[in-house]
Amino acid sequence: MADKRKLDRRDFTYYMQVKDETTKEIIGYLSDISTGGFKLDCDKQIPAGQDFRLQIELTPDVADKTSMTFIGRSKWCHPDHIDPTSFNVGFEVINMSAGDLEIFNRMFEKYGSQNAARRKSSNDYLWK
Repeated sequence: MADKRKLDRRDFTYYMQVKDETTKEIIGYLSDISTGGFKLDCDKQIPAGQDFRLQIELTPDVADKTSMTFIGRSKWCHPDHIDPTSFNVGFEVINMSAGDLEIFNRMFEKYGSQNAARRKSSNDYLWK
C-alpha cells in the first residue's frame, strides 16, 4: 500500500498524552508526528471521520504554557500489529491557532525521530 502522505513524518520519542478536551478522557498517546497530523496509540477503536477537540499537555522545553487545544479529525484506525488489544489511529490537524502550530512544529523537531521509515518489530519491545 502506497503512503499517501506528502509531509515528512517521524516516530514520536516522547510519550505524550492526548485527551478529549471536552470529556478530559485520554484518547491515546502520540507515536508518530508530521507537520499536518499524527498517529495515536489508543485503547479503543475510533471510527474515521470524527472530529475531536483535542488537548495535549506540553513540556516547558517546547512551550511557555501547560497545554494546547485544537481540532483533529480521525482519518483511519487499525489494530496494532504488535498488540492486538490496542489500535493505531491517524489524525489530521483541522484547526489550530498560529501560536499552537508553532509549538506543534517545535514538538515535531524536538521529539520527532527520523526512524519513521523503519517498521517496529517485536524486537523493539522489552517483552518477548
